[in-house]
Amino acid sequence: METVLESPTKSIVIGPDRPFVIIGERINPTGRKALAAELQEGNFDRVRADATAQVDAGAAMLDVNSGVPGADEAKLLVEMVEMVQEIVDVPISLDSSVAEALEAALPVCQGKPLVNSVTGEEERLEQLLPLVKERGAAVIGLAIDEEGPSMDPTVRFEIAKKIVDRAADHGIPPEDVIIDPVVMTVGADQQAALVTLETIRRVRRELGNNLTMGASNVSFGLPGRPVLTASFLALAMGAGLTSAIANPLSAESRLTVQACDLLLGRDPHGMTWIKAHRK
Repeated sequence: METVLESPTKSIVIGPDRPFVIIGERINPTGRKALAAELQEGNFDRVRADATAQVDAGAAMLDVNSGVPGADEAKLLVEMVEMVQEIVDVPISLDSSVAEALEAALPVCQGKPLVNSVTGEEERLEQLLPLVKERGAAVIGLAIDEEGPSMDPTVRFEIAKKIVDRAADHGIPPEDVIIDPVVMTVGADQQAALVTLETIRRVRRELGNNLTMGASNVSFGLPGRPVLTASFLALAMGAGLTSAIANPLSAESRLTVQACDLLLGRDPHGMTWIKAHRK
């Protein structure tokens, strides 16, 4: 199963036999006080710099989040998407939990965007799936429902299946539903990574959908975060993960993804690996 996403002139394909896709995570004010403050002031210099730097570092897509407390999220998301599209030519992932923001930003996205994300909650499904279908977008299905994140991979799998089925009811094909198996920090629960990995395996084996995740969540609150995140990416790729919302500026994560692509037979003749080291 392959998921195609588009910018005005480029297409990227996410799939189990394709090179791993890094969705750049940095255009997100959550946990970035300086960026949040600049956005509140109408200063987009850091957004421009982050967009360029991430694409230059190898991000095939960019996640754009405008969740600044007190701001008009819909207006801000539209402005950020328009600005990013002026600077770089890659597909956009619209990262918002606010239906009004997605409704405003989807029409300004050029090509075929990704909506990040819908959950298994009934209200969210009915709010967002019609928007995704109307726009012809793809969507991330986060394996959480009204009960919150479960530590049982079977529960997460059943939520993922529900999202895929409900998307089909709205006319959205399975290849346009990318499952997020949910990543929680191992600093709070040492089983967190294992639950995510088992969820990935079940989704790949039983549903066949592509998968993505917020990779850096696994190391939140811990020292040595770049190494922990990169190690988790390697394990997740081996389990069947096909993309991740991650930081392409992290040498640890970037090189780990390139190494795994080579070792998993997704880098023909090792050219990506060789070119990276020639640089």
